[in-house]
Amino acid sequence: MAHIIVVGNEKGGAGKSTVSMHIATALVRMGHAVGVLDLDLRQKSFGRYVENRRAFNEREGLDLPCPIYRELPNIRPETLGPGENVYDQRLSAAVTGLEREVDFILIDCPGSHTRLSQVGHSLADTLVTPLNDSFVDFDLLARIDPATNRILGPSVYSEMVWNARQLRAQAGLEPIDWVVVRNRVGAQQMHNKKKMQDAVSALAKRIGFRVAPGFSERVIFRELFPRGLTLLDLRDIGIHNLNLSNVAARQELRELVKELKLPGVTVDF
Repeated sequence: MAHIIVVGNEKGGAGKSTVSMHIATALVRMGHAVGVLDLDLRQKSFGRYVENRRAFNEREGLDLPCPIYRELPNIRPETLGPGENVYDQRLSAAVTGLEREVDFILIDCPGSHTRLSQVGHSLADTLVTPLNDSFVDFDLLARIDPATNRILGPSVYSEMVWNARQLRAQAGLEPIDWVVVRNRVGAQQMHNKKKMQDAVSALAKRIGFRVAPGFSERVIFRELFPRGLTLLDLRDIGIHNLNLSNVAARQELRELVKELKLPGVTVDF
């Protein structure tokens, strides 16, 4: 069975597509077969990222490692049984088709609550939740007392993950390994960073996730998307003298992939 990695967060702008593409291509570079799905059927940012990569390869005559991207297949309504949901069946068919070919399936979820996202989370062996280093984004995970910063209880997204965990338990599947990734961490605002670190660490113990380092806020990520590139491609396209920011970003990716502790993966980049 392929190991399923789901990248999810119900808030847009957390860097899900960037994280998804970098994890997927890093795994391919390490010799693993990786299939990818984009459940945001409207924007398809992750899908466009992969398409940009294919186009760059063709335009430049390169063969940069690329995951296998699949659209969700269409399902004829008349083939559905009583009570069956068309989106459930489309996702199930896509996963079943990829499982025969790959070691890992990475599923990128939309920045909103949808039926597809809900079902996708229940499939996760590893759930990666990029979280902007801000209490605006933290509110997605938990409600806090504004006067004391005391955690009052889980919020909407945490409750959805809890429901996904319940569904997996009922099906006799292994528990979800939930990893919250502190993303877009700025170099300044040390006081806010410390408060966020304390809040995320406290919540991790309370609702059961691990915390991993993500990517700092860097201009290069905006420049990579249109060409479908990742940090690991820079030398392949002729950039051999990496600046300090690029070297640091590459190390952040290495630490993130290591911290995911995926089965059979030895980080060697």
